[in-house]
Amino acid sequence: MRTIAAAPAGSRTYDLNFARWVYQNVDGGDRLSLCMQCGMCSGSCPIGTAMDHGPRKLFMMIRAGMKEAVLTSDTIWNCTQCYNCVVRCPRQIPVTNILQGLATVAVREGYAPEQPTAKFAKAFWFSVKHFGRTDERLVTAFFYFSFGLVEGIKRGLANLPIALRMIKAGRMHLGAPHRAKGAADLRAIIAKAEEIEKRERAQGAQQ
Repeated sequence: MRTIAAAPAGSRTYDLNFARWVYQNVDGGDRLSLCMQCGMCSGSCPIGTAMDHGPRKLFMMIRAGMKEAVLTSDTIWNCTQCYNCVVRCPRQIPVTNILQGLATVAVREGYAPEQPTAKFAKAFWFSVKHFGRTDERLVTAFFYFSFGLVEGIKRGLANLPIALRMIKAGRMHLGAPHRAKGAADLRAIIAKAEEIEKRERAQGAQQ
């Protein structure tokens, strides 16, 4: 995947290549050119009024080349992934996917700090990748300590009473994490998918 070239200090606010970049590099971005600005996405969003722009306006901003305004917008972070916008879009534009892709770009390009949800996703993925299932203790520990050793200990101690109640109720076991049946097969599938993704990114960077 090609990166977005940073604009020189003091240069114009608008990057007219931004829309083309989104079309070619963000998941679902190739359908963004079909948007007819009907407003169905923003009108269907349950928290649209809490967003600074909303999907409809954000898509117009992409077309206008307002790269910095788009990647610093809170619209890409407030999406609850309810998919109302996707279901109701008359042009079948994957609005949710595009917003998620823009959020990833915003972090990678330094327009936004890594969000706590990204840290949790990494912890969740580690458990699934290695054991074929989620282990609450493992995911929680990785998530808490991703904020640092001291913060991890503080969060762990604060939630210790909850963990003890879960153990007592039989909702959390003691001992090593359980492995799902076929965990090795799942790891092989994931490894192949990562290989394909790496190859496609390399091809995209050469274009």
